[in-house]
Amino acid sequence: MSRQNKKTNGCGCSNIPISIIIAILGGGYWWFSQKGNLDISNLLSKIQQITIPILNSTPSVSSTAIPTTSSTSTPSLSTTSNLARNNKQASVQTITPQTPWEKKVIRGIYLSRYQVTNNADEQTIRQRVRYYRSQGINTIIHGVWGNGCTMYNSDVMQQTLGYKSCPNQFQDRWLDWLIDEAHKQGMQVHAYFEKGIKIDKNSPIYDLAISRKWIVPGVDKTYVGIDHYVLDVEIPEVASLFRNILVEFVQKYSKIDAVQWDDYLGYYAELPGKIDRTAKLTNFVQQMITAMKQANSSVIFDICHHNPYWAKRYFAADWQKWNVDRVFIQAYNKANFKEELNYAKNYAGIAVTDQQLHRLKELIDNDTIKSVLIFPLSGKPEETASSLKRLTQNNN
Repeated sequence: MSRQNKKTNGCGCSNIPISIIIAILGGGYWWFSQKGNLDISNLLSKIQQITIPILNSTPSVSSTAIPTTSSTSTPSLSTTSNLARNNKQASVQTITPQTPWEKKVIRGIYLSRYQVTNNADEQTIRQRVRYYRSQGINTIIHGVWGNGCTMYNSDVMQQTLGYKSCPNQFQDRWLDWLIDEAHKQGMQVHAYFEKGIKIDKNSPIYDLAISRKWIVPGVDKTYVGIDHYVLDVEIPEVASLFRNILVEFVQKYSKIDAVQWDDYLGYYAELPGKIDRTAKLTNFVQQMITAMKQANSSVIFDICHHNPYWAKRYFAADWQKWNVDRVFIQAYNKANFKEELNYAKNYAGIAVTDQQLHRLKELIDNDTIKSVLIFPLSGKPEETASSLKRLTQNNN
């Protein structure tokens, strides 16, 4: 036997069929290649586990689709490119900072009775809400009461006074549409009880109030050219009317964000007799707020009134004792603006008219003024809103 044959016999290869040898070699190659794939897949899985939370933490890219790969195959070139691109997007995405105007808690506009929603259909009301939002406004303060009657159909009005509402052409669901659209736009609606406890001779309840002796003696001449008559809330019937109206309102429109009363919730000091009605008015307002909160605890009770000194001294309105939720200082008096500003910084905000828009930059730049309310004294709220946007953009 030759040396070569002995060596071959020593390893035993000649006794193993060639098919088995091929199978062993092929299996080894398969195991080696799969082991490499498993390692790469595990590494990719770890990369995805690190990357996904980073992407999700950025709101603007949280919905970005992240490509997935099989756990038993290597990632394709396109998959790797997509992951790199998503990581780059996450790293460079930034949130635009708020402007000084946008930082104000409330950027509100008053829509007085009849101005916007009288005889308006649903589409018109919703479009107008969106318009005010586009002008940088986040709160609509809309008149729902004034001159002794409601701007919506009221059972309390009907039962007490024989009227279901003020004379108007309002669609029955106008306020439902207004509130719904505002909330869809991320806005609020505050119900404005305009003119408070005062009426004039054009009020549909004027004759009734005179006949029932609901009016305090004298004429309220707080504002030149306007004669007002003040309903006496010391009379139980009158107090009950206001309390029941407010309770009915927050139950009927349960999604309203706030109600607001203004400086017409007060008695002018120059009324005949010089009677101090401060304590009686305080008691009335406290009871009215308590009843409202019991009916709907989610509604905020606001007032927009004169500063505390003037309110108490000239209007018997000691509102610091009324237990209101928020106070906005009414700064319509141009002569005392600086003084009103000092008061406003201690409360929820300030209210000015469209004739004071030259003060807007000063209000925006003042960090201590938390909110700004605008009353369109011109009776043209859409033009006022447009001016607001122009001025706030120029201020940025």
